[in-house]
Amino acid sequence: MRKTAAKKRFLEPDPKFNDTLVTRFVNDLMLQGKKSIAFKIFYDAIEQVEKSTGDNGVDLWKKALNNVMPGVEVKSRRIGGANFQIPTEVRPERKVSVGIKWLIKYSRLRKGKSMADKLASEIVAAAKGEGAAVKKKEDTHRMAEANKAFSHFRA
Repeated sequence: MRKTAAKKRFLEPDPKFNDTLVTRFVNDLMLQGKKSIAFKIFYDAIEQVEKSTGDNGVDLWKKALNNVMPGVEVKSRRIGGANFQIPTEVRPERKVSVGIKWLIKYSRLRKGKSMADKLASEIVAAAKGEGAAVKKKEDTHRMAEANKAFSHFRA
């Protein structure tokens, strides 16, 4: 274990929307250090979302992200020779990072022409409360609910 906690690094806000959450999303979207391409994909996706829905793209993206962020998750813990899935609350910082990762993962798994198309369609679906990323959140919550009998094992 570390002697001291690692220093928190602060991100620069993105150039277009001046939002650090966008930068965080783009950093996770980025592959092989190609940040400018990741920004282009994100901005194109937001533009497509605006075109298809008529709403503000960034607000819809934030709504989608909130719909995907889990409140509880299960952590495996070994007690007396048996493994138990113990439901735990998710820290706010982790909530955001897990939500971002799920949104990107299920965008990549979608069928579509470009990544911007796939991301845009996943954002619209998640904002409506449907789509694979929202299903993943619901499955996680369902699993935590099913295992709440073991919540007294929490460390």
